[in-house]
Amino acid sequence: MQIAIGLYPGFTALDAIGPYQVLTLAPDAEVVLCAAQKGDLVDDNGLLHLDITHTFDEVARPDVVVVPGGIVTRRLARDRDPIVDWIAGAHPHSTYTTSVCTGALLLGAAGILDGLDATTHWCAYDELADYGATPTERRVVHEGKVWTAAGVSAGIDLALTLVADMHGEEVAQAIQLAIEYDPQPPFDSGAPSKAPAEILNLVRAITQAKVAAVLA
Repeated sequence: MQIAIGLYPGFTALDAIGPYQVLTLAPDAEVVLCAAQKGDLVDDNGLLHLDITHTFDEVARPDVVVVPGGIVTRRLARDRDPIVDWIAGAHPHSTYTTSVCTGALLLGAAGILDGLDATTHWCAYDELADYGATPTERRVVHEGKVWTAAGVSAGIDLALTLVADMHGEEVAQAIQLAIEYDPQPPFDSGAPSKAPAEILNLVRAITQAKVAAVLA
């Protein structure tokens, strides 16, 4: 089973690396990192460099599409970046089309989320709704073969849930144990419905400033 993680300059590292770590442990999985161009590709902090060896054209019909997020996805969606066309072309042939965080905006721009429940990073609910989706705070949302995950760390949950659907719960549990994924967060503020108002407003303001800079 070919699992393609579609990338672009400015992706958020954990959005991609979380699912990558889980899915590379799945039976019979061929995980491929692909982008519009081969060569060096940098994350949103400018620190993580990946050597991309496959273009979107070379991975046109994967069984599983995984699209990570990043602040830059707003601009990519608006400008119809090549990753949007890749998603639109791959989706009719995929078994699963999935996103993590604001990767959902790219699925939306590809016309995949209209009329569906979906999730993304909570700061992008309004943008998600603009693509015809109904935003929800659920960690992972299944709508047929379209699966969306909430912000950043939720990609691990998405990948484990995918493995359970593909290979059964015992395999998914084994992978969870192998990577010792046993979240015990130091604070109960990991969702907008739980965070104190002042923390919520702080993160919203920082994110809005970053989005404005990207869209300028």
